[in-house]
Amino acid sequence: MELFWSSIFFLFGILFGSFFNVVGLRVPQKLSFHNDRSFCPRCKSQLSWYELIPVVSYFIQRGKCRHCQTRISYIYPFIEFSTGLLFLFSYIKIGFQTELLTALFLASMLMILFVTDMTYMLIPNKILLFFLPIFILMRILSPLTPWYDPIIGAFVGFLLIAVIIFVSKGGMGAGDMKLFGVLGIVLGWQLTLLTFFVAALFGAIIGGLLMLLNKVAKREPIPFGPYIVVGSIISYFYGEQIMKFYLSLF
Repeated sequence: MELFWSSIFFLFGILFGSFFNVVGLRVPQKLSFHNDRSFCPRCKSQLSWYELIPVVSYFIQRGKCRHCQTRISYIYPFIEFSTGLLFLFSYIKIGFQTELLTALFLASMLMILFVTDMTYMLIPNKILLFFLPIFILMRILSPLTPWYDPIIGAFVGFLLIAVIIFVSKGGMGAGDMKLFGVLGIVLGWQLTLLTFFVAALFGAIIGGLLMLLNKVAKREPIPFGPYIVVGSIISYFYGEQIMKFYLSLF
């Protein structure tokens, strides 16, 4: 039975990941979701049924559009497979508890924002506003301890990035600021701070490597959203253990 439910969550995650790709690509461009089949972003050719199979279709097409031979972004299969893994891990880690819904919604939001930030360097308000009331409801149904931690977390997350934006004169975007406000509701203030620290650490390491390899120029802007995604996932699932380990050092 455990294997059955694990398979179900993984498969549903892959399917939802395919949808999240569509949402992440269409919402910033204000494209319709009604009566519009998926299409190649370059030649606009509609995709056949086998080109819509999550993960597998990427390899069937050898990473290229069969119509115009444009290389398909690796983000598509990455998001599909990653969403499957996150749904599976959420179930294994939490089980059938109310908090499982919080984990699934958090994974969903983060995967969509990964697509939007990697593609457009944008964190859309529409996505954040869609998930905000869901997370508020989930923290009522599955509260943190103390119950007001999400409220403090939202303020801390929002103000932290606001201060950085002010001091650095635009070093981070307003989308990052709003995202941290939403994350504060899910994580509470301590894990929100940990998320920022982990995201900044990963950003510094990977950004430095990319510059050393001449993949990006020294002052070339790079999306910070993917690092926030990594930081959020680590903090949500392992934040308590990390905090306990850190405090034990003192």
